[in-house]
Amino acid sequence: METNYRIAYDKYWQDIKEKQAEEITKNRAVSYNSQCHQFEVSFFNSEYVLDCPAEKIYRKSDGHSLDIMGSIIMLNYLAYARPLQRSIHKWISLKEIPNGGALFYPAFHKNSIIPLVKAFGVQSQELYRVAATMGGRQADLGDAAVIFQVFPEISMCVVVWEGDEEVRGNATILYEPGVDELLHIESVIGLGSYISEKLVRRSVSSL
Repeated sequence: METNYRIAYDKYWQDIKEKQAEEITKNRAVSYNSQCHQFEVSFFNSEYVLDCPAEKIYRKSDGHSLDIMGSIIMLNYLAYARPLQRSIHKWISLKEIPNGGALFYPAFHKNSIIPLVKAFGVQSQELYRVAATMGGRQADLGDAAVIFQVFPEISMCVVVWEGDEEVRGNATILYEPGVDELLHIESVIGLGSYISEKLVRRSVSSL
């Protein structure tokens, strides 16, 4: 595990342990087993167990361990638990998210948006097939779009526009307003990168 990931991983575990379980379950759509000291969390429509004593995260159905980036996002989701002020539903880009979204967007565009364009900009319908393996459902945006239910309170949308000889393809990753109340801005960015990487990797692996 890379050093920066390990630091974030350990910090969020500690933050969770310092909170009262009731505070987390009150402010997040998760359950808690007080006998085992375990949380159960829905992540991309799969149920995961967060074992606090062992500091491990695994899929409930088969015991599969969650990868490090997904683990950090999930830990931050619990560690960041606090009362929310819900906003009306609409989609916004990273640039519109307060506290750093616009600042980090150029790097996010390079690392997460451009790979989506390369993977799906000339075959937008392929996005539907690949996204279905992650529980994505079709949306009526662009040439192809999918919505992911990341956590019960967090949805995200990936949109692709096909290019041709005259117009370059394009893509975007959209969030719901208030996502910065559910995750730290670094995890907000990390979540977008996580989705992009999973989609691109699964597209490439199918070729």
